[in-house]
Order: sequence, then C-alpha cells, then structure tokens
Amino acid sequence: MNVVIAGGGVAALEATLALRALAEERVAIELVAPESDFVYRPLSVAEPFHAGEARRFPLAALAKAAGARLSRQQVVAVHPDRHILRTGDAAEIEYDVLLLAVGARAVEAVPKALTFRGSGSDEPFRRLLDSALGGAVHRIAFAIPAGVAWPLPAYELALMTQTYLTDRGAADIEVTIVTPEEAPLAVFGAQASTSLRSLLDVRGIVVQTHTTPIAVADGVLRVAAGRPVPADRVVALPRFEGPALPELPHDAHGFVPTDEFGLVTGLADVYAAGDVTQFPLKQGGIATQQADAAAGSIAARAGAPVAPEPFRPVLRGLLLTGMVPRFLRATPGTAESVIDTAALWWPPAKIVGRYFAPFLASQLGLDAEPKPPSGAVPVDVELDLSNPAL
Repeated sequence: MNVVIAGGGVAALEATLALRALAEERVAIELVAPESDFVYRPLSVAEPFHAGEARRFPLAALAKAAGARLSRQQVVAVHPDRHILRTGDAAEIEYDVLLLAVGARAVEAVPKALTFRGSGSDEPFRRLLDSALGGAVHRIAFAIPAGVAWPLPAYELALMTQTYLTDRGAADIEVTIVTPEEAPLAVFGAQASTSLRSLLDVRGIVVQTHTTPIAVADGVLRVAAGRPVPADRVVALPRFEGPALPELPHDAHGFVPTDEFGLVTGLADVYAAGDVTQFPLKQGGIATQQADAAAGSIAARAGAPVAPEPFRPVLRGLLLTGMVPRFLRATPGTAESVIDTAALWWPPAKIVGRYFAPFLASQLGLDAEPKPPSGAVPVDVELDLSNPAL
C-alpha cells in the first residue's frame, strides 16, 4: 500500500513512525513537506528569558530514519477522486491512502499587539523586557483572543515575565492576563484551574476572565464588552486558520472534519491528524494521539494484525512558571483535573508521543529513561524532551 503523509510536523512524524511500527513493510511511506527542518517548538516560549530554545533537526534525515521517503514540496490541492496530491510546482503525487497533517497557519488576532508565535518572536519580546527593566513599560497585558486553540503559553509568558522582571529589581510592573475563559486554563478542569489561580495571585498577576480582547489603541487593550484594560504593551497569542485545501471538506475556518479514527468525513481514503483537523485543541500531544488513531486504522487496512484504537484525547500540559513547573492533566468529558509540582507522567516531556519522543531521543543518542519517581504514571513511549541536553 502506498501511503502519502502530507506535512512535516509532530503529527506527520508520529504517523510515519506508528505506521512503520504497526504495518512494517506492508506500506511504502512518502512524506511530502516543503520544510528542510523539523522544528521542535515547545520550549520556544522560554527563549526570550534564555531558559530554553526551539531545536531544529534535518527533516530528510528524520524521514529516512523513520522509514519514509521525503519529497520537499508544498501541497496545494488534493483530488480524492483521482487519488493524487497537487504540489506548488504543478507536480502530481499518487497515493492509495493519504494522511493529511499539514498543520494550520498562525494569524494575528489582536491588532497592534505583539503576537507571540513561538520561535521567531523572542527578539521583539526581549526588547519588551528591556523596556520594562529600563522603566519605559509599567503595565503588560497578555491577551488570549477568542478562538485560541491552546491558551497555556500565555500563562507561561506571564509567569516567566513576572519572575524575570522581579529577579532583576523591577517589582512594580503590573502583569495582567485577559482571557475569554471562564477560569484560568479551564480546559484542565476545576481543580487545576483553582490551583493555578492561587499561584497567579501569589505572584501578583491579575487574571481578567470572561473578557475577549479585541485590539490595542491609545495605551489600552480594548475588549468586546466592558472597560478597556490599561496596558503599555500587549502580548497576544495568535489564532489559527486551516488550509482550506480545494476538494476537501472543511469548515469556515479551513479545518477538516474527521471521525474518531481520523478518516475525513465523506472520503474513503483520506485521513487527517493534528492542527489541520476540527478538533478545537491544537497541541503537540493531542496531534500525536490523533496520528496514532489514524495510523492504526491505515495499518489494519494494509493487513497488519492490529485492532485500530479510536482517538480518545488526554490533555497533558507542562506549565513553565519561571520557578517550579506545574504538571497538568485532564480527560475531556470527565471530572479528572490534576495539577502538581511533581511529575504526573514519566518521563516529563512537553510533547507526549508514543513513537515520536523515543525516536527523537534515539537520533540524539540519549540513554534509556531513568526509573520514574513515585506517583508518576509511566507513559511507555514518553521521553523528557524538556531536558536541557535536547
């Protein structure tokens, strides 16, 4: 079976590795992506504070090691009736089964704010920190616009900013988080949210919930309803738009609908995983879970002796605070809500991927995982990619 995986990010690599492990030589895998490098982004939020950095790996080498062939091309259209992809240079790539993992595009959501997109936003953010240390900035607002798919980075930025400035003698800077959420990181449930609010209170960070940021103007952050929030500088998360590829079903924002195994609605041989899908949370760990579900279904179709497992999301978030990190875990649709300073899973990776994490570690020649501490739930394939050695 000829399987084409469109994309070069976490979902694409996890799907490649899962397919090779489950289907073995029953499938030929071609990875189609325009990038020359795979960028591991979770620690890019720490770059402005010199506490971590995004890492880059040659994508061709990773694809080869994972058992796939890389074609460096941009997918611009899919023709499911003909079973082909069309690329930016007008080439056509045939497939028996397609797994779409092309991600989504980060776009500005709060005009005139500093939009933090991760790696590449570190220099503007460092200039903001320098301005605060120099006395030119006294009020910093972190804005979570409506429709943001993963709000955790805003809380990390606020906490690390407060710590960074206080440690350098600028203790009078007002730090505020403005969010439409009903509670801080409400996606992780009541217990985690209550504990996080207490942490923010101790740090002196104000959280203004049920408030939707709109735009920056005249020294304030304007919101959808209510009084503007005074702010000398505003840092906003982006919102995401899907690719809206021609001939594929998609919603008004360009995202692809799928079933619990990743099969695109209305199509027989096209799957999707990661940020390109309609699933509202856009996060690396979620992307790997979606990729695993799709890969299991494809492997079974190829004749592998596996029972496909549906996508059942488990949220894991490692919150950087500038001091002791917090581990958060929740299962959507249940009452599970946990936050702790001790590892809740082991090893304590930022991105949990059944195949992706140990594979990336093997490329770096890292040793086997240490024994998990008491209370940590082993994740059989997780590796501590927050380790500075990476």
